[in-house]
Amino acid sequence: MFYLIPGLGADERVFQRLQPLLHGETCLLPWLTPEPNEQLPHYAARMAAAIPAEATGFLVGVSFGGVVALEISRVRPGLRTVLISSIPDASCLPPLLRLVRVSRLYRVFPPQWLKLFPRAGQWYFGVRNGPEYRLFKQILRDMEPKYTRWAVASLLHWDSTNVGRSIQILGTHDRVFPPGPTPVEYLIPGGGHFMVLSHAEEISRILNKLADEK
Repeated sequence: MFYLIPGLGADERVFQRLQPLLHGETCLLPWLTPEPNEQLPHYAARMAAAIPAEATGFLVGVSFGGVVALEISRVRPGLRTVLISSIPDASCLPPLLRLVRVSRLYRVFPPQWLKLFPRAGQWYFGVRNGPEYRLFKQILRDMEPKYTRWAVASLLHWDSTNVGRSIQILGTHDRVFPPGPTPVEYLIPGGGHFMVLSHAEEISRILNKLADEK
């Protein structure tokens, strides 16, 4: 079983190319509306309620979804966590996002500002022209302000102490979470932050291989 968690502000649409290529059952975990002042572990526990306590298989999280997947794995230890375009712990937060955290710019310029500058977002996230860009603009349009503000703050202030092990799939051209000194299990040549769409075939081969090895 593959439990799929989309990225920040995204939904099941980001898996439209990957999901049909996976061997075995899949279950999409949709985002919940955060409660007032909700902490990430509590939020992850609420999402985990949709997963049987004895479940086995894979938690597959994209971007911020990878962070949530790692938090869910604390209460669903039978699942292996796979990160797509994400980070295995808070120490891997790149310098740009560390600067955003220290300066608190995310409070002044929330993600909704990207709706006004979609081409800038296209470059940052590595989105290709054509259908991918049209989908990207739809996702920007549908972003829910309350959720995205909470998610950005949760990412920037994530306490990953004693977080479990994970398998990381990262693109060589990812500008959001660029490859750093930490070893990466699978590097996708030319992959950007939106590679769950652009490189779905390569990612599916990795996931299916991991499932076959179990």
